[in-house]
Amino acid sequence: MRILLIEDHPIVRTACSRLLQAQGTAEVAEAATAADGLRIAADYLPDIIVLDLKLPDGNGLDLLSTLMSRRPCPEVIVFSMYDDPAFAARSLEAGAKGYMTKSDDPDTLLQAIEKVVAGGIFLTPSMAEKLAIMAVCRADDPVVDLSSREREVLCLLSQGKTLTEIATEIDVAYRTAAHITAQIKSKMRIESTASLIKWAVEHPQVIMQPGVRARGERRPNVT
Repeated sequence: MRILLIEDHPIVRTACSRLLQAQGTAEVAEAATAADGLRIAADYLPDIIVLDLKLPDGNGLDLLSTLMSRRPCPEVIVFSMYDDPAFAARSLEAGAKGYMTKSDDPDTLLQAIEKVVAGGIFLTPSMAEKLAIMAVCRADDPVVDLSSREREVLCLLSQGKTLTEIATEIDVAYRTAAHITAQIKSKMRIESTASLIKWAVEHPQVIMQPGVRARGERRPNVT
């Protein structure tokens, strides 16, 4: 069996590679970027791709869509830091056959590969439960998947604040504010920041909830 690991963290990638090679039934190739992943996948023709969603040169979900358009089409297991059913749902909808997180037990990776090779779809019991709950709730609340921090950023966007201003407001780096905004777009399936701002401006009553600050409200001092 040929397995391709697309993961940018060397320690995680090496640990996974050793775990898989120790089984004695797999050849393992590695890639640290989306570009290398596409190139190696084309030459190596892996049976299974283990894919991280956060890569230095691209979005893992975009890479997943590209991989799914190729022939032969590999089986992809998403291996992510996000313990969030919204990301699992997006991955499965894009064609992944499994979703697991980096906080799962290492043997979970072996279980996922075994299940997918047998033709099944792999989710941990806890993630399957979260997906079931999300499916019930999301139809009534378009922002149900957002964390309180993500709702706060969405609220600030609706107030016309720039990412630089938002970063200052919530006391994070600009890059973190941009990443949170990207997560919101991914969860809400909105393609551009402009479209996200337009939606937020038109639906302020949906965004606001306990813990989300209104315009002009100061963050309390913590001593």
